[in-house]
Amino acid sequence: MLAIFFAAAFAWSAPAAWAGEASAGAAPAKVEAKPDPLKVAARAATSGAPTSGPATAQEVRLAGDDQRTRLVVDLSRPVEFRAFTLANPTRVIVDLTDVTFAFRADNRDLRRGLVSAYRFGVFAPGKARMVLDASDPVLVDKAFVLPAQDDQPARLVVELVKTDADTFARSVATAAELAPPPAADSTPAAPDDRRPVVVIDPGHGGLDSGTTGYSAFTEKTIVLDVALALRDKLERTGRYRVVLTRSTDVFVPLGERVRIARNNRAALFVSIHADALAQGDGQARGASVYTLSDQASDADAAHLAEKENKADAIAGIDSSDESSQVADILFDLAQRETKSFSMLFAKTLVGTMKTAARLHKSPIKSAGFRVLKAHDVPSVLVELGYMSSPEDLKHMTSGAWRDKMADAMQTAINDFFASRVAGAAPAAVPQ
Repeated sequence: MLAIFFAAAFAWSAPAAWAGEASAGAAPAKVEAKPDPLKVAARAATSGAPTSGPATAQEVRLAGDDQRTRLVVDLSRPVEFRAFTLANPTRVIVDLTDVTFAFRADNRDLRRGLVSAYRFGVFAPGKARMVLDASDPVLVDKAFVLPAQDDQPARLVVELVKTDADTFARSVATAAELAPPPAADSTPAAPDDRRPVVVIDPGHGGLDSGTTGYSAFTEKTIVLDVALALRDKLERTGRYRVVLTRSTDVFVPLGERVRIARNNRAALFVSIHADALAQGDGQARGASVYTLSDQASDADAAHLAEKENKADAIAGIDSSDESSQVADILFDLAQRETKSFSMLFAKTLVGTMKTAARLHKSPIKSAGFRVLKAHDVPSVLVELGYMSSPEDLKHMTSGAWRDKMADAMQTAINDFFASRVAGAAPAAVPQ
């Protein structure tokens, strides 16, 4: 059952309670469903407020304890929003319409009461999202927007209360009800355009920053820069129609990335990422290329795939009911040709990347990456290097290095399609 709570749907008597910050110890209010509360909230929260341009979320704070916790966000003006819960893991999602964030970076790991961690960012065009990781089953007890008053800014207030597992399960939103809009950055091909389609997939994005390697840089920014450079080089050749899964800092679910490739009838799918080791896990350097396999080539590949496959959960997407049909098809013997062409391109790419970057000691690996699961599209995942390595990070943040890497990837793509036109047999699939 979907339990979504919107701005004024619960109590516009809440401003009085807010004035004294006094409700932390109060008994949980009864949560009741309301008919179409978003429209009520939108009218109440935005009446008389300027609406031109995005609002700014200026500050964020948490108050309370492990029974009741309040999230407060200062806003430049009232906005429409919705708040709901998701399971596996337990999360509270707050979606805001037309908002940009100006929070301090050191507030990202704020923890208090029922909230063990939170993150924020662009979720889709015109929509921002905050994800609160909950330490226990919770309910959204109250959620409302206060208009600016006197010297106080407009405020979003979301109050969480601890609950039991059964009540939480009944409140959780479903994936079907919360499916994000398609995010494909493409236009339909002309009927007579027979050029092969290359889909470039910059990993992460929006509120999913990817890894940082304990630096000031984010994976999502580095891989997008490389993807845009590669797109520009490929388009200048005139040989390909190039589609990006994202061209800006937005989040795209893993399943949607696969659908973009299949819907565009891609001839090649290249997902671009950067890795990092946890502190104390030793040193590693170099670029590598991964293909899809039902069994990881080694423990490191398995760990990386597990980490990358959590992107949807990080961004507050419930993919638990994702169809298993694709997984059943993936490893059928009929898909050997696709896997063979993926391996052929991986080997070609490693060969050309030698001229631009240091390679990992085992540069070709395989594991069960969800983003590579277009069963009829040759697909690889490229790890540019390790952001936890100062040497690799220095290269990945260099414009000159980025240009060399894009050149190497373009050369590999040219060679791959030249071999297919020439009728070269794909590499054998390891058994």
